[in-house]
Amino acid sequence: MAVLTFRTMGKWRRFWVIVLLGAIAFSGILSGCRSLLVSQAAQVPQLVLSILSDPKTFNAVLSAESPNIFGLTYEGLVTENPITGEIEPVLAESWDYSDDQLSLTFTLKENLKWSDGEPLTVDDVVFTYNQLYLNEDIPSNARDSLRVGQNQVLPEVEKVDERRVRFSVVEPFAPFLANTGLPILPAHALRESVEQKDSSGRPLFMSKWGIDTPPEEIVFNGPYVLRNYTTSQRVTFEKNPFYWDKTPTGEQKPFIERVVWQIVESTDTSFLQFRSGSLDSISVAPDFYSLLKREEERGQFTIHNGGPAYGTSFITFNLNQGTRNGRPLVDPIRSRWFNNVKFRQAVAYAIDRQRMINNLYRGLGRKQNSPISIQSPFHDDSLIGYDYNPEKAKELLLEAGFQYNGAGQLLDDQGNLVRWSLMTNAGNKIREAMASQIKQDLEQIGMQIDYAPLAFNVLVDRLSNSLEWECCLLGLTGGNEPNDGANVWFPEGNLHMFNQKPQAGREPIEGWQVADWEHRIADLYIAGARELDFDRRKAIYVESQQIANEYLPFIYLVNPLSLSAVRDRIQGIEFSALGGAFWDLPNLTIASE
Repeated sequence: MAVLTFRTMGKWRRFWVIVLLGAIAFSGILSGCRSLLVSQAAQVPQLVLSILSDPKTFNAVLSAESPNIFGLTYEGLVTENPITGEIEPVLAESWDYSDDQLSLTFTLKENLKWSDGEPLTVDDVVFTYNQLYLNEDIPSNARDSLRVGQNQVLPEVEKVDERRVRFSVVEPFAPFLANTGLPILPAHALRESVEQKDSSGRPLFMSKWGIDTPPEEIVFNGPYVLRNYTTSQRVTFEKNPFYWDKTPTGEQKPFIERVVWQIVESTDTSFLQFRSGSLDSISVAPDFYSLLKREEERGQFTIHNGGPAYGTSFITFNLNQGTRNGRPLVDPIRSRWFNNVKFRQAVAYAIDRQRMINNLYRGLGRKQNSPISIQSPFHDDSLIGYDYNPEKAKELLLEAGFQYNGAGQLLDDQGNLVRWSLMTNAGNKIREAMASQIKQDLEQIGMQIDYAPLAFNVLVDRLSNSLEWECCLLGLTGGNEPNDGANVWFPEGNLHMFNQKPQAGREPIEGWQVADWEHRIADLYIAGARELDFDRRKAIYVESQQIANEYLPFIYLVNPLSLSAVRDRIQGIEFSALGGAFWDLPNLTIASE
């Protein structure tokens, strides 16, 4: 995804998304790379970032990957402070729980406005949840994290009065407050597109606010508005004149008036741009660390280390045994291999993760064994993963009925050569190197791997739409709250990628099967969200991690350190792996030179 990320400024992200690791010059979630340039015409200070790929949509509800624009352009009722972990108000002024903990009532700040000057009201909050996030006709990563209890009941959202809105659930729900941080969208601009349907019966909202939409037609509530987008070149944001946050003396925030994302299709090029002084910050790739560390003083920047990054990297096999239009999604021969747990465990033992850390990450990382981020308080630190042991891998394969021919090639019990394809996103230097090493490692146990880097949008289409793929190297975002990953672990979740059920509006699949262990993990996520006591919650999520470690729907790889170099002239930086350098962008300033 789980992919970036949606937590670009710490303002919101309550679910996991696919993240294009290494493809953006961000650290953690958005540590952005920014530079101060002064327009000769207008003398407007601006920050310039570098991203590797174009945005996929300007529709916050439909987005499922990172990078995206929404941390700059939208806010929700609350946010998680990435430094303290506390939930803080944003569009909400305050909130109150009912005595039974089953309802949560928010009071909005006064005089909130949209970027077009229209009032932002309780009606917008009710519309956003009831008509967008909770609408089963609209696919959304957010919805799975809002489901409550064994019956997966969605919350009820209702207007109390002109400033108050009430959320109600059917049973206690530990992430109740945190999950109300989703971005609020404008009812006056979107209601009609939800109510009207196209010829296939889908809401017109499904094609609303794509990347071809003129920026002036899109309405925002965050600190910045989208001003311009030029494909494969840049995305430009400008200060939202109607943003709610002001200083005690009435000065409008944010203090930095313009942000520019340059679309640079190479992290090497971004590195050179940072060294030349045209970028303000860069996510520090391991092979650049030593050089940049020597240049800190001369370059007037600081390398911040937030510890192990949130999120995960992994390979995952397509375990879907279904067919579409009479055609299997995965070749039945390969599907038998992939669905054999000993096969997956053998692959895990055959991958030399320490070599990845030493060679690709220059020692700046650690092994990841769990779907829950290392820095999360719910992470199981005692979990024993699959350290490199090719002999153990061969042993497991033989136990599973595989055999070796005279040339050392692996065959299955029917004499089929074990050969399968591995895909990842092209242009990601470290991820491509990881895939190359995995290919080498698995060839040492007799497997033949066809490695195929793909454009990110092609890769996501295969994972989400066609569902025709074999093995993928990818990453998911992460956070402190395990329930943010509900869309990965619920069998019907739209990031249950290893055994994906078609989402709303997609062709049906015949013969889709869910394993007992999949159901068990889903049940544990339901139980974990229901439990309010921290220690008992952690015990539940520990069990879920142990099951994931045994059955390996994801074979976890390496978690890099969260490293970001930021120019010293940017003031107010509080760096963390969860929020990066720019989670509090509206309050940052730039020192005069």
